[in-house]
Amino acid sequence: MSRAPAGAVVTGAGRGLGALIAGALVERGHRVLVTDLDAEAARATAAALGPEAGWAAVDVRDEAQVTAARDRVLAEAGRLDVWVNNAGVLATGPAWEQPPDVRRLMIEVNALGTVNGTVAAIGAMRETGGHIVNVVSLAGLTAVPGEAVYAASKHAALGFSLSTLADLRLAGIKGVDISCVCPDGIWTPMLHDKLDDPASALSFSGKLLRPEEVVAAVRGVLDRPRPVTAVPRRRGLQVRLADALPSLGLRALPLAVARGRRVQRRMLARRRSG
Repeated sequence: MSRAPAGAVVTGAGRGLGALIAGALVERGHRVLVTDLDAEAARATAAALGPEAGWAAVDVRDEAQVTAARDRVLAEAGRLDVWVNNAGVLATGPAWEQPPDVRRLMIEVNALGTVNGTVAAIGAMRETGGHIVNVVSLAGLTAVPGEAVYAASKHAALGFSLSTLADLRLAGIKGVDISCVCPDGIWTPMLHDKLDDPASALSFSGKLLRPEEVVAAVRGVLDRPRPVTAVPRRRGLQVRLADALPSLGLRALPLAVARGRRVQRRMLARRRSG
């Protein structure tokens, strides 16, 4: 008698990176619940992935909705093996220029959403084991001009993840892993609309990642759990150095921002001419 596929949940999976991660989990033999605030997007992605994918409209800020998604997977698959907190919101500009509701949205989706998903997953995994993957950002490792509140939310997500992993180990719970994947700028719809936004320049100053490269990193940590994985690794080393020497890092930021603006202008010109 064959065993039913183990359950998995991906938040923010209606499109872009989340949809690709959900597809990778289906390929790995999981029954995946595709969740997204946009119900139609979640439905369409699940339909494209086939019979091993279901869908649910979930606002990650709402603990009850997150818990309901977990309980549905437990009811349908019997156990929860993987939970990926991918849902995220990015708005740019100095914090003092952003409306309060925009600041709150980023903090709640990016930080509280990660807390809600992680806590819900741990509730299902404590006895059976499992793996939580939190898609954070290089913005969670260093200063990011133009994205201060976003960076704050990602620093919070990273600090929460590592502290919770420490709590699990201190409690003697060794079967639950938490891995943070921290990518540089990803060429997804989140950045498509930022080409003419100077406040987003730093996101364009490194190598713009293809979503598939981040999916590969997620696959990698599922095979070999790691508390923090920067993508690409060299960029991760650079931002960690800047964070270790903040005065030096702050002096170098104008150069990085200028490089990002050049990339933005070049890409914008290609888009207009094409």
